[in-house]
Amino acid sequence: MASTSDNGVQPIALTGNGGIDRGGEHRLDEAWLGAAWSHPTTRVFVVSGGQALIEETEDGRTELVTMPSFDAPFTEAHRYFLGTDEDGVRYFALQKDALPGRMDDAARPAGLREAAPLLSERDNELLVHAVALENWQRSHRFCSRCGERTVIAAAGHIRRCPACGAEHYPRTDPAVIMLVTDAEDRALLGRQLHWPEGRYSTLAGFVEPGESVERAVIREVAEEAGIVVGEVEYVASQPWPFPSSLMLGFMARAVTSAVKADGEEIEEARWFSRDELRAAMEAGEVLPPSGVSIAARLIEMWYGEPLG
Repeated sequence: MASTSDNGVQPIALTGNGGIDRGGEHRLDEAWLGAAWSHPTTRVFVVSGGQALIEETEDGRTELVTMPSFDAPFTEAHRYFLGTDEDGVRYFALQKDALPGRMDDAARPAGLREAAPLLSERDNELLVHAVALENWQRSHRFCSRCGERTVIAAAGHIRRCPACGAEHYPRTDPAVIMLVTDAEDRALLGRQLHWPEGRYSTLAGFVEPGESVERAVIREVAEEAGIVVGEVEYVASQPWPFPSSLMLGFMARAVTSAVKADGEEIEEARWFSRDELRAAMEAGEVLPPSGVSIAARLIEMWYGEPLG
């Protein structure tokens, strides 16, 4: 599990600091991939529907359930090379329609939202890569140019069209996510229509074609909450394969304070001081965002301590 920083704020999960070399130069080398797959130290795990098997170890850690390649279920077409760790161990993910069973019942299926706070940085890096590839593979089986069914290449990182020769690459959609503060150092939080009652989080939205990320922050805050933003400062990014986003985190300073929620994406938006947010959370009136999300980390940077 990731450690807590000096000010009590958790590091951002899923940010890929697990020491995995993705080895992109090997993806088209079938001889190298075949040798890597057959190596006795190679480890494999199955991904299905955004989930993989995890288990608790005797010393209290939580790990991905991996296996040697010779014990892995057969699926040559949907075999994705994920990279090599600092000890030289190669990792592959297998995309299947269902996760394999475990006779000892020690393992359980889990998605990223549940698993990320529990797994090591290495396992998180492997799992987020595999889930992102699986999401893209399942939704991009046909050529967008001619409609022909495509075939997998480059160890899962390209789909090729045998009819027109087009190559298609995994899609990543950039999205901005921002904590807006005002001259009184209050934080602007909003809630979407479909969220559970009391759930509040930072504002967010997708970057439009031909738009810089800074302009996207300014536009989204104005559209969703009617607030004019001036200074915009980049903080960090987080892969968010639900199904294919890359969240770009910002702090933004408001130059106006009158809130007007758009009523479509944002049902309500309001300013919180630290004391107001603390009281609302303690009373159960406000539910903070998921602990694995960059939204929680942005709020904690302002709040000064974990949200709980």
